[in-house]
Amino acid sequence: MTTCYAVVVPGRLHHMEHMAEDPATKTAVTVTPCEDGPLLVRGPFTLMTQDGRRIDPGRATVALCRCGRSSAKPFCDGSHKAAGFQATSEPDPSG
Repeated sequence: MTTCYAVVVPGRLHHMEHMAEDPATKTAVTVTPCEDGPLLVRGPFTLMTQDGRRIDPGRATVALCRCGRSSAKPFCDGSHKAAGFQATSEPDPSG
């Protein structure tokens, strides 16, 4: 099991995954759902609004909110912890 932990960046709280870096993932985009937490996005991605405007993520790895409580949407600010958000890292078996 991979452990997710928070990294504070000025003005934002990001989550990072504690794992060895795989050279093959440097060119691929990976999205990792953290148990009871955000989606971690790594790799050469572009984040866009629904109107097609680019959102500057400010870093190469970002944590995207999945609980809906973040005050920094679409980024995670750690609100999922206080909200008691629960979700597995695995796909929903009923989906």
